[in-house]
Amino acid sequence: MPIRARTRLPMWRTLSTAALTALLATLVSPGAARSAPGAPAAYDKPRESRPVHSYADAIRESVWVDTGLDGDADGTADRVAVDVVRPREPAARGRKIPVIMDASPYYACCGRGNESQKKTYDAQGRPVRFPLYYDNYFVPRGYAYVAVDLAGTNRSTGCVDVGGRSDVRSAKAVVDWLGGRARAYTAPTGGERVRATWTNGRTGMIGKSYDGTVANGVAATGVRNLRTIVPIGAISSWYDYYFAKGAPLFNSGPDGLARAVESPEGRARCGHVKQRLVEGAPRSGDWTPLWTERDHVPDARKVRASVFAVHGMQDLNVRMKHFGQWWEALGEAGVQRKLWLSQAGHVDPFDFRRADWVRTLHRWFDHELLGYANGVDREPMADIERAPDRWTTDRSWPPRATDTVTLRPAKGAAPGVGTLGTRPGKGTETFTDDRRVGEIAWVSAIDVPTSSKAGFTTRPLARDLRLSGSSTVTVTVTPSAPTAHLTAVLADIGPATIRDYAHDDEGITTLPGRSCWGASTPGDSSCFKDTVARTAAVGFTVFSRGWADVGHHADPHHGRPLTPGKPVTLTLDLAASDHVVPKGHRLALVIGGTDRNLITPPADTPTLTVDLARTTARLPLVGGAKAFATAPGATGTPAPGASRLDGVAPARPIVPVPGGRTS
Repeated sequence: MPIRARTRLPMWRTLSTAALTALLATLVSPGAARSAPGAPAAYDKPRESRPVHSYADAIRESVWVDTGLDGDADGTADRVAVDVVRPREPAARGRKIPVIMDASPYYACCGRGNESQKKTYDAQGRPVRFPLYYDNYFVPRGYAYVAVDLAGTNRSTGCVDVGGRSDVRSAKAVVDWLGGRARAYTAPTGGERVRATWTNGRTGMIGKSYDGTVANGVAATGVRNLRTIVPIGAISSWYDYYFAKGAPLFNSGPDGLARAVESPEGRARCGHVKQRLVEGAPRSGDWTPLWTERDHVPDARKVRASVFAVHGMQDLNVRMKHFGQWWEALGEAGVQRKLWLSQAGHVDPFDFRRADWVRTLHRWFDHELLGYANGVDREPMADIERAPDRWTTDRSWPPRATDTVTLRPAKGAAPGVGTLGTRPGKGTETFTDDRRVGEIAWVSAIDVPTSSKAGFTTRPLARDLRLSGSSTVTVTVTPSAPTAHLTAVLADIGPATIRDYAHDDEGITTLPGRSCWGASTPGDSSCFKDTVARTAAVGFTVFSRGWADVGHHADPHHGRPLTPGKPVTLTLDLAASDHVVPKGHRLALVIGGTDRNLITPPADTPTLTVDLARTTARLPLVGGAKAFATAPGATGTPAPGASRLDGVAPARPIVPVPGGRTS
């Protein structure tokens, strides 16, 4: 059943007359003020903020906000560094403006964006360069831009705790300061108190990866005056970043990420915090209180802000499970939502759909922070990339016609080469975990018996079949060893041209030429390298995947050794997706063991026997059971020994940093 969104009046209706007049005078260019013929002179309601303020003359300053925590145990409260750039003209007239904010641990260690930009400062310590284009573009349009160093990073005191209380409190304290509820000072220790008298407190948070994760966490506190968040490729539960139902996804935990982003001072004083991260995040994959603190999904009910989410459907760093479970929880809470889903990996929309993205983000902030009635809230909820640079829209997502359909694997003409349909299967299929291969190798041999997987396909489809949302696969397996991991993937078998998400640049090519997005200064250019889609011609596309440790079958929070020869049943959560399997293609389900470079292998090398009668896939099909019933076409199945298909390169090892070169 569709979830009805929480009713929210357009913010321009709630503005006082004085505030609206101030906004009009400050943010609308003189030519935008008009009257209807014969009517008294008056301002029309604005629909778009204009670049009427000087970026070169903008006020640039730094303050340190008191978080109320003492993470580094030095006896004084931690302070986070907040670099601010804001137009001078509204301040000179005593007019207050809204804020766009990006809270990040990456401003000094790693940089932001496709060009890994870092903050820079002048000899007096005043901010000169703010990474990315948000300042260049939005400050001339009457917004302040605020870039926050999370606790323990760059110029902040305190310690990095990777998604925990300190991370969230670092950013929330700044939102509170902007709303008049927290203290800030002119220095990291001591200093004079600073009040944010120049802002009306209306704040929107934005950021990719770790930054977007912080935005999710702050919104989940229910903090006042946070009006909207724009999380891009963001985490919703830190457990699900490092594990999938007990299966480790990387060879390290959050302590490694803390070391990567902390400042030299933080490294010297925060060993006790990293030790807590080690102890609280055992590599067993068990759920601990540390993960409960870092799970934002249950707190979606507290979110007051609207959410404009962006995610790459082939993001193998921050996987689509994060988006799917967060999106569903927000919907159940009635939060106003919008989304973009691309074919890329862990890539910012500025680098895969630049002009449309800047225009849409501009309209979104104008609506949510300035209250402009520009219609962005009445447009289709979802933009979905169907092929490189080809986008479609949906009024709601998943579409209202979507329903869950149960499909079942069955034996075929050769071992491990089976069928997929609505009738229950019989018998078993067996495979042996081979940590040297993964999903690309499995699907490339979908029509060939191999020892490392069990594959099942529909007949070629007589019509397009669209899957939209999150899937689950329930499997009954009998392991031969005390430890075993399991993978399930969904694939589209048929030729296509897709974004080459497996390439180092994850679906984009960076060009030498630049385009400019806003105003520049000698120390902060608004010009960024252009990009185009990097594509690959393939014979199949893996579009959804999920993993689990079989030892966590009885309790997802606590694993235990398996009894060889004893069957167990478990459900794998496959990442959300939106994919159309075209007419003439086949839909495939593959069940395997270790998905190379995407999960770590178990201690043993088990053989697993799949009970087909007790194995099902529950898929979100647009049109429901009727859509699937009319989709299968030609009879028969491919003959064993068919040639192998071409796909993208196998997954490369992923460094457990929710960012990377395109962070």
